[in-house]
Amino acid sequence: MNATDLTARILPLNELVAYQEGSVVSRTLVDKKVGTLTLFAFGAGQGLSEHTAPYDATIQVIDGEAEVIIEATSYAVRRGEMIIMPANRPHAVRANEPFKMLLTMIRA
Repeated sequence: MNATDLTARILPLNELVAYQEGSVVSRTLVDKKVGTLTLFAFGAGQGLSEHTAPYDATIQVIDGEAEVIIEATSYAVRRGEMIIMPANRPHAVRANEPFKMLLTMIRA
């Protein structure tokens, strides 16, 4: 499926991106001027290094468990949970085990 094929259908999020050992894999589902939806699959121990973004972002956990660090505070997130990362604050993500998430960024 390409991005244009994703509209007006039920999407099995857990199946749209596959784990690859030792890697982080991403797939952009929506990329609009107002925001993005990106699905990620992290191999165990993989992550995104500390960075900031000029807008709020949410992580919705699809599978597994990860550590999200926001301004040096660590949060354990698991399947079925979400966390909101505030704009302009340093944050990072590290997979404790194979982990999938849907990242929503709203540019406002």
